[in-house]
Amino acid sequence: MKSVFRLLLLTVFFGLPLLLLDGRAADTAVHAGAATTRRINIPFTTAVEPDIPAAERGILWFGEVGPTTQSYSDVRIIYNNEKLHVTFHIIDRYMYYDATPTAGEMANWDAATLYLNLTGNSGSVPTSSSYRFIGQLDALNANQQDQRPDYDFAYVGNGSGWTQTGLAFETFAATQTTTGLNNQESDAGWNITFRIPWSSLGLSGPPAEGTVWGLGLTMHDEDGTAHENRDWPEGLSSTSPATWGQLHFGLPGYTPPAGIVGSDTLTIRQGENGATVPDGHVGGATNCGGYPPLWNTWGNFNYAGDYQINVQNQWNLGDWGCFSKYYITFPLDALPTDQAIISASLRMYHFGNSLPSEAQPSLIQVFTVDQDWNENTLVWNNAPLAVENVARTWVNPLPLGGDGQFITWDLSGAVAEAYANGQPLRLALYSADSARHSGKYFGSSETFVPDRRPTLEINYGSAYGFALNSTPQLQTADPGTSTEYQLNVSPTGGFNTAVTFQAPTVSGVSVNVPTNTVMPPGGTTITITHNNPSQTAGGLYAVPVTVSGDGVERTIDLYLLVNGSQQFLPIIQR
Repeated sequence: MKSVFRLLLLTVFFGLPLLLLDGRAADTAVHAGAATTRRINIPFTTAVEPDIPAAERGILWFGEVGPTTQSYSDVRIIYNNEKLHVTFHIIDRYMYYDATPTAGEMANWDAATLYLNLTGNSGSVPTSSSYRFIGQLDALNANQQDQRPDYDFAYVGNGSGWTQTGLAFETFAATQTTTGLNNQESDAGWNITFRIPWSSLGLSGPPAEGTVWGLGLTMHDEDGTAHENRDWPEGLSSTSPATWGQLHFGLPGYTPPAGIVGSDTLTIRQGENGATVPDGHVGGATNCGGYPPLWNTWGNFNYAGDYQINVQNQWNLGDWGCFSKYYITFPLDALPTDQAIISASLRMYHFGNSLPSEAQPSLIQVFTVDQDWNENTLVWNNAPLAVENVARTWVNPLPLGGDGQFITWDLSGAVAEAYANGQPLRLALYSADSARHSGKYFGSSETFVPDRRPTLEINYGSAYGFALNSTPQLQTADPGTSTEYQLNVSPTGGFNTAVTFQAPTVSGVSVNVPTNTVMPPGGTTITITHNNPSQTAGGLYAVPVTVSGDGVERTIDLYLLVNGSQQFLPIIQR
């Protein structure tokens, strides 16, 4: 009997079946594409504390708002020439601290942990480039003290876990409370800021723009009767940087592909050419959630069908009921195939402010989302987390009695990525604003005037080059036998040059690639031969074939499955 090779290929290729080398049926549905890597892009500022602007910081969020152990945090991050600044704003009903904490007890109370890995979100153990910082709530914050001995500790990786270290950093904590700490009286929450000098991380200054670090975050929530931890990203392991998210220094940009031929524009909005564009806001909407207390209800408010939406945040957690995020999904199926994105923008109609007489400017940020949601069930506590912050635009308050205005965000890169992945463009809008009256009101997909509905405009053209496909792309074979793949080349954008084919040496198989050139449209046959007729174990072999011509290069992976089977599962979309 053949030995069983227990390997489940978790990456599901578009157009390919899920591979099960031991022939078993899959127990769970697998999402197409690789696992999500959450990222925050953080801006540089020349300002120093206490003058670092809150609104300009990158922001992410995680957690839930609820009556007991449920806790939620906005995390604002920015950097300057001296330090990295990370602030947790935690909505929490009951706040507990230890007056005499030890390092090992810190996480048992209301506290926050920040993880950094200077070599990216990779590696199975913390190394000397990995750092862990923890800070606890304390009762001294009423005096605005930022020197907190015994309430924060630092650690460095040792190859298997963490070693406490005395490297220099600062934390500053403050609460929004009228009843004091360590009791069962309702409060609003607390914040803690970590200030990490570059010198403490062995650096002479800030990392170069474009540098990517690993980033992990944990909220520790003690409510007197129960305790829970909340992590960003989901699945974080404190000792495995590969499970963390990404901290990217600098804001994202987009450069369209070279050699685009022609240009067309596609407009997508609710009702335009039959398009369905679901949207909805979550949180406090336009009335701060109504009358308090809100702990049992606010996180589960649904506003399906609202013709106007609000985007609002604030530094003072005393007004957390007014916080509001907005979600919208644009289908991209009206875009023709094999196109290149030149530019794309989101346009929304801003018609009002939360309190016109005291309204302040807002820097509203746009985030990509990788999960579908239902407008009729979308609430704060089940709304998807952001994948990445991809755009930002200042929105000035409207003068009293003034007309509305259209606001635009550049989403070229986000549209190009979603289109390349065959996905709709799923977005969230939120801000890192600090002002009390930062709320900005926009027309929704349900608003009565069509051109005031959220609109995505895409400028696209044909990319000069060619597209590849293989018939098939995956083959099964017995040990020691050969299989053939028909590789097809289709020109795009007026490409009219012969192409050549090349494949590297792959252990375990031999690859026969014809040396002749092919003029697209056309193709060639590639043969892959398994080299070990006596092999009894299962194996999956990937052979990258590169096609090139006139400076254009494309690569496609061909797969050979030996001693395995294919299990075709129903497609599940959620």
